[in-house]
Amino acid sequence: MDDLEKAILISFDESGSIDSVLKSQAIDYCQRIKETPNICRICIERLWLTKLAPVQFWCLQCLHQAIRVGYSLMSPEEKALIRKSVFFMVCYECIDDKNVIFRVLDSPAFIKNKLAQVLVSIIYYEYPLIWSSLFVDFLPHLSKGEVVIDMFCRVLNALDDELISLDYPRNAEEMAAAGRIKDAMRQQCVPQIVRAWYDIVSMYRNSDSELCVTVLNSMRRYISWIDIGLIANEVFIPLLFELILVEGLSEQLRGAAAGCVLAVASKRMDPQSKITLLQSLQINRVFGLVVKDTDSELVSSIATLLTGYATEVLECYKRLTSEDSKLVLLELLDEVLPSVFFVMRNCVVDATFNVVQFLSGYVATMKNLSPLTEKQLLHTGQILEVIRSQICYDPAYRDHLDVLDKIGREEEDRVIDCRKDLFVLLRNVGRVAPDVTQIFIRNSLASAVASSSDRNVEEVEAALSLLYALGESISDEAIKTGGGLLGELVPMLLSTRLPCQSNRLVALIYLETITRYMKFVLENTQYVPMALAAFLDERGIHHPNINVSRRASYLFMRVVKLLKSKLVPYIDTILQSLQDTIARFSSMGYSVKETSVSEDGSCIFEAIGILVGMEDVCPEKQTDYLSSLLTPLCQQVEILLASAKGPNVGVSSANIAIIQQIIMAINALSKGFNERLVTAGRPAIGLMFKQTLDMLLQVLVAFSKVETLRSKVTSFIHRMVETLGASVFPYLPRALEQLLAESEPKEMVDFLVLLNQLICKFKASVHEILEEVFPAIADRVFSILPRDGFPSGPGSNTEEIRELLELQRTFYTFLHVITTHDLSSIFVSSKSRMYLDPLMQLLLYTSCHHKDILVRKACVQIFIRLIKDWCTKPYSEEKVLGFQSFIIEAFAINCCLHSVMDKSFEFRDANTHILFGEIVLAQKVMYEKFGENFLAHFVSKALLAAHCPQDLAEQYRLKLQNNDIKALKSFYQSLVENLRFQQNGSLLWLLIFANHRVLFPTTVNIIFVLLQTVEVCKFPESVLF
Repeated sequence: MDDLEKAILISFDESGSIDSVLKSQAIDYCQRIKETPNICRICIERLWLTKLAPVQFWCLQCLHQAIRVGYSLMSPEEKALIRKSVFFMVCYECIDDKNVIFRVLDSPAFIKNKLAQVLVSIIYYEYPLIWSSLFVDFLPHLSKGEVVIDMFCRVLNALDDELISLDYPRNAEEMAAAGRIKDAMRQQCVPQIVRAWYDIVSMYRNSDSELCVTVLNSMRRYISWIDIGLIANEVFIPLLFELILVEGLSEQLRGAAAGCVLAVASKRMDPQSKITLLQSLQINRVFGLVVKDTDSELVSSIATLLTGYATEVLECYKRLTSEDSKLVLLELLDEVLPSVFFVMRNCVVDATFNVVQFLSGYVATMKNLSPLTEKQLLHTGQILEVIRSQICYDPAYRDHLDVLDKIGREEEDRVIDCRKDLFVLLRNVGRVAPDVTQIFIRNSLASAVASSSDRNVEEVEAALSLLYALGESISDEAIKTGGGLLGELVPMLLSTRLPCQSNRLVALIYLETITRYMKFVLENTQYVPMALAAFLDERGIHHPNINVSRRASYLFMRVVKLLKSKLVPYIDTILQSLQDTIARFSSMGYSVKETSVSEDGSCIFEAIGILVGMEDVCPEKQTDYLSSLLTPLCQQVEILLASAKGPNVGVSSANIAIIQQIIMAINALSKGFNERLVTAGRPAIGLMFKQTLDMLLQVLVAFSKVETLRSKVTSFIHRMVETLGASVFPYLPRALEQLLAESEPKEMVDFLVLLNQLICKFKASVHEILEEVFPAIADRVFSILPRDGFPSGPGSNTEEIRELLELQRTFYTFLHVITTHDLSSIFVSSKSRMYLDPLMQLLLYTSCHHKDILVRKACVQIFIRLIKDWCTKPYSEEKVLGFQSFIIEAFAINCCLHSVMDKSFEFRDANTHILFGEIVLAQKVMYEKFGENFLAHFVSKALLAAHCPQDLAEQYRLKLQNNDIKALKSFYQSLVENLRFQQNGSLLWLLIFANHRVLFPTTVNIIFVLLQTVEVCKFPESVLF
């Protein structure tokens, strides 16, 4: 062993026993040898002598790299040496007369694969132009037996992997080389290779099945591009089927033969010729094989063959127009589909076969076939069987799914994703064969329910899911009338008590399905008691699984919204059933842990509110119902408020959680009552809500610094504004005072939203209230919002900054709501006048510079409204002293001209274009209110100061005086763009001089740099030079 071999062995060592320094030295030494000019000769000589696999691999790797990188630089002699030596290696041939054989083929498989790679790299450069006889020369050596045959197959496989196969991305050069090689092989040697394949398989089928598998797998790769007649003939096809069908052969050999048959069936060709090919295969010969051991390798291969064959038949059908030819293909499909359906249900399907895509394609063909034949209807039922089997959960995950731990969530997500396409397929089948689909689902449900054990949890869940998914393809009218079998299915569903109802998945889909078909109950009220029982007993709200109970509460609320008056006779029954749920919210034993069911409580109380809030309920009962619900809840809050007022009493998180939950429940309950009922129709109901509001306002005092409670009370006030209407006014001053006190930015946002609601609902009626609170709002907002704007860049996107930005946007909305509801006099009241100037300055700055275009638009609209409110006609007395001057001198010039002249004002942006329209409208309004005072100042101080030509200024005057706002907008946009261009054009004289070589090159470069730094306009370097 010389130094090179030692270095190679050390560099390849992964045992960890070699010193790292020594290994590094060995790697460096190998690299230096690799870089020597005669590396190819060194490697070839080494391969003559060595039997060490690492050394052989290193040498072959060096050869491969040298050929791929430097082949064009090699001398003819070096190329000839490499060609001859590599060929001798793969053929197990002696070197001239020395009787020395390259022993590479005696090495492990990875060495032979590397050798095949080296030969393919030579083929890439030399075949067929230089080394045209390569394959013809190789074939005679196959007589040497298994070793050379195996190597020949490795070469063919490597050639497919490295050049021919389209499974890998190829560049244009590689595609051209692949085409050249395939064309040459077709002309020179493909028939001989095919004959060799046949002879080898025939000879070794009983003695060396592994070799035959290798040959067939290699052959399968080439069937797609060689003459199909060489394989699809009376000689080769019978051999392949014989290999598949003979019992004594290995499963691997039989599977490899099946792979070749599939390759034949998958051959791309003219559809008419494809029919003949598909018919000639007589695929029915293998149908019986799939019913054997479904876990065997052979059955998996046959399954892949059958699904692939069926796909080819279907694709061929889609490409044909001849009805006669289509009938032939439908017969082939009818023949193979039962086996395909069996495969889909019972076997592991090849990953390349998309079950849903294939079945969807087949169902699509049936849309044009009317009526369906008996066989096609049978196939439809089998498709539904496949869908049912595919959507079933794996029983191994049952416990995980029931408790919904991490594993359960992952499995549920996987199945939900898998079901999406399957349910689309189900709906398509339902449209093609609605009766078959409904009968199948009825039978599936009946079969699943019939079992008395919980072993069929997954089957029950699947059957219910099918019924649920079917509802998406059925019209509301069909559900109401119980069309088809729905009149049988829905009552069956409602009356069913499943043995596995305690399972989370089954319980959830059961309730979801009932909800989906509730419109049937709406029209068939005799089923109302059954529907209610499903939600109110242990199948729904009282289910032991909290996730089911919570979802049942939400679905029950939806059911109540739908059925409404149909449920009036059952209100007592419903309340009785929900008594324990309601009692939890009024019980002193109500624990913090139970607050996890907050969604449960809200939905239940909203449902109850809808029920008892209907005008169909008699007044006395309605009052009793509401009193029985509100009284214990309010008493509970009063007790907790009293306990909070004691000396040295801290704020209990448990008490806060209980109060929060009660407020949510009362809020949800009130949603069922409308303003007309509680104020005009039945004032006793309104009185109860007023008393409740008065009590809950005490929470703001007792827990003034508890943000969650303040938020819940604010939400309840929102609700009472809609429920009590104007009768809520007496409670507003105290409520607003408490909410405004010590409010943080986030709470301030909620407060302003509440005021917006009041303004929009009551308009001028809230003038006095607003006049009282506006100074405090303005003072608070101006003290919270930063005067120097918001920071930008890294670290500026904090929660605090986001809250302040939200407050800013909400404040502008608040101002906009005030002005658009005829309440602008609030700004100039005696209490608020001190904030008028900073308010106007804020609005002006925002209308010109805010990043949010929609906020800028709102501010311009505010100014337009203020101009209309505070300014009557030209030359009349001012309502707000100094406002007219501010608008003409500040707003008009800064917002209406300077802001639109800025390059950031992008006319092509839709929102910006809308803002521009408001700015133009503002000018029109200013002219109407201020007349020549505005026009003269704007033309002289703004337009002419911006170097606007006199003629354009005159045109602006005329457009403004006309009544065509669209024409004014169009002209003003062109005017602004013209002014921008003129502003930029003041720099163009420099360009003119540069182009005429008046300036020295250095000066030109300096000018160019200066121009590029000007933000108004960028000039390309090509213009200058």
